[in-house]
Amino acid sequence: MTPSGIFRPMRIAQVCVRYGAPGGAEAHVRALTEELAKRGHEVTVYTSDLYTEIPWVRNGPFEAPPEGVKVVRVGIEKDLYPGFRYPIMKDLRPALRKAEVDVFHVHSHRYYQIPATAKEAKARKIPYCITPHYHPLEEGMPLYKRAADALSEKLARLRSYNKAARVFTVTDLEKRFVAHLARPDQMVTIPNGIHASQWRTPGDPKRFREWAGVEGNYILYAGRLASNKGLRHLVDAFARIHQQHPDVSLVLAGKDWGEAAALKAQAERLGVGAKVKIPGFVPDRELYSAAFAGCRLFALPSEWEAFGIVLLEAMACGKPCVAAQVGGIPEVITEGVTGHLVPYANAEALAQALHRVLSDPAAATRMGKAGQERALTEFDWARIVDRLEKEYEAIVRA
Repeated sequence: MTPSGIFRPMRIAQVCVRYGAPGGAEAHVRALTEELAKRGHEVTVYTSDLYTEIPWVRNGPFEAPPEGVKVVRVGIEKDLYPGFRYPIMKDLRPALRKAEVDVFHVHSHRYYQIPATAKEAKARKIPYCITPHYHPLEEGMPLYKRAADALSEKLARLRSYNKAARVFTVTDLEKRFVAHLARPDQMVTIPNGIHASQWRTPGDPKRFREWAGVEGNYILYAGRLASNKGLRHLVDAFARIHQQHPDVSLVLAGKDWGEAAALKAQAERLGVGAKVKIPGFVPDRELYSAAFAGCRLFALPSEWEAFGIVLLEAMACGKPCVAAQVGGIPEVITEGVTGHLVPYANAEALAQALHRVLSDPAAATRMGKAGQERALTEFDWARIVDRLEKEYEAIVRA
């Protein structure tokens, strides 16, 4: 028996585009592999040599894998043909063909590894499961790309999803989004999580303030500085409340995906350039946790989030959250209890929510404590992997 009570250690293959690289799905896969390896399972990750997709960077500074996790990297090609970005790992299928595993678990919808893994798994009669990390098409997508996506959805159902032993979704909303791809009996919701033990003692806020160049109180955003994160609306909202809260700064911490210059220019134009700090990618976990520990509140104004692990990180540090009411966020943030939800792209509503939290410290403290309790109990990776491990065992036994 394994420490968690599962009958025997299993050989588990996780298949993904990137591993040891920035991103929400990437953090999800790393957490699963780390926890599964701790329990004595033989875990191998099959992935590419891609570090970031925008900009396209290969063989970047990958994080070392957790102890007990083996990583197999294969080369990647950028496009299916001009105008359609579809990263292809041409050597993935030969690698999977040699894999000695009990179950394949493949991640991220609309990527090559889903049909490649499904085909090899079916040929070898090895069960496989899928976590889509589903993201609907962005607003303004050209009609020809929407038509191509509709066709790819039909092919995905026929080639990959129809024979999957399980389709794991991180929220019930995501389950509804992918309902056309799989049968109800295939689908199980298992949320994202955090390592609670890592967040009970966050880093020193003073160190983060010195690194970020910020004094006193601040609102925090942490994540990619990308166009779909709604950061221009956040800067607009911050400018609207600046005179009411002149002691508060806005910190946008994360890797630049092409938005940093525009955000700086916008802040200058709105008269809050000195109060908007864009310090870049946070280089280590202790400093990252210190960012949350020192903020007054956390803001996530994204166009879409399948879940939003970063919200759990803020909650674990006892911080209220203000977020766009999109995707899976309402399954993480409870309006008025752990934070506030606002319509996406509504800078005025966002400004009002920020102002409510900053103006009522007692309510902010109550929301922070409620969120902390929820994050450290319901969303601990150990509890989440307990559930996933049992699903794996049922799949292998079937």
